[in-house]
Amino acid sequence: MNDQREQHGRDVINAIRRVLYREWDPLDLCDVGPETRYDAYISPLYRLLATAPTKEAVVHELKRLQVELIGPDFSKEKRLPSIADMLLAINLRVNN
Repeated sequence: MNDQREQHGRDVINAIRRVLYREWDPLDLCDVGPETRYDAYISPLYRLLATAPTKEAVVHELKRLQVELIGPDFSKEKRLPSIADMLLAINLRVNN
């Protein structure tokens, strides 16, 4: 059971990593920078997603992290709701 839980946790982390790198990517590093570039942002998003947040809360967190990383940038802001949907679709529950 513990192995299943640990594997599921790794799967969730990898799913969040993929969304951050392939979709959010405020530094435009996809396919040129390391896929782990946004790993520092996985934990805050994982914790947020574990609280069953609203889509608006996830969008707000993505904006906050983006400002922390590169400053205000509105060029990708329209995409944030669909990115939030992708994050919200990640299954955080371990199936027994």
